[in-house]
Amino acid sequence: MDIQKSFDDEAKGAIYVVPTPIGNLEDITFRALKILGSVSIIAAEDTRNTKNLLNHFEITTSLISYHEHNKMAREDQLLERVENGESVAIVSDAGMPAISDPGYELVQAATSRGQSVVVLPGANAALCALVGSGLSTDTFYFYGFLPRKKKEKIEALNQMKAFQATLLFYESPYRLKDTLKEMLEQLGNRQIVIARELTKRFEEYARGTVEELISWAEGRELKGEFCIVLEGNPEQLEPDTALWWSHLSVTEHVNHYIEERHLSSKEAIKQASVDRKMPKRAVYQAFHVGT
Repeated sequence: MDIQKSFDDEAKGAIYVVPTPIGNLEDITFRALKILGSVSIIAAEDTRNTKNLLNHFEITTSLISYHEHNKMAREDQLLERVENGESVAIVSDAGMPAISDPGYELVQAATSRGQSVVVLPGANAALCALVGSGLSTDTFYFYGFLPRKKKEKIEALNQMKAFQATLLFYESPYRLKDTLKEMLEQLGNRQIVIARELTKRFEEYARGTVEELISWAEGRELKGEFCIVLEGNPEQLEPDTALWWSHLSVTEHVNHYIEERHLSSKEAIKQASVDRKMPKRAVYQAFHVGT
């Protein structure tokens, strides 16, 4: 067990997770500017992009790259600086680090060493899109980017088919049309909202059914970053329907995923453990050992 008192010893080094604007530079917070100007170094997903932000606000703090391809190599270097009493800020190109961007591993490593991680509030595209969509905000499920391969994308969508929470996704303009078609095929013609270029001059919301937005997308050149907000399953599922596997043994449950969804035994065991809220080890034993 670990208890973090973030501000008990402000002379101690810390990792600061700093959200940056997703488009409009005026969305930066006073606190974010103060932290970016006072830390020893800023770990940035793209130093060129972050340099433009710092120059705009006349901040001269040194930058070091921290991105998908070098994050493991940078980890010890950054945490050693914190250990020596320095503070490090981590930023992504836009929005909240660690949400569909690098950062999670550094936070995990820092907390495992007992180092403080201080997260600043700030811009996040998915939440902006959700609130502006007009769909339910009572419960929501953020997925991020769906897999690129068709088979894996279908599997991911099917796992969310029964979810009644509003579903949130990120998507690139190059895959948006295919993703909408798969959503229609796998999840049906639900209400959907697509938000584009949030906070920027060309911000746009397209609201309608999945079929209507497929037609909308087909008729235009798609540019910018997209957030998809999809209505959850509108049907009230009965308990025995929601637990479709309730009549199956653990072995039959795993075999269903192997035979019907064409998952590997490892992935099938993992999914069955999620469904049943059982430890993977217990499902593995029941499947392989027959206990």
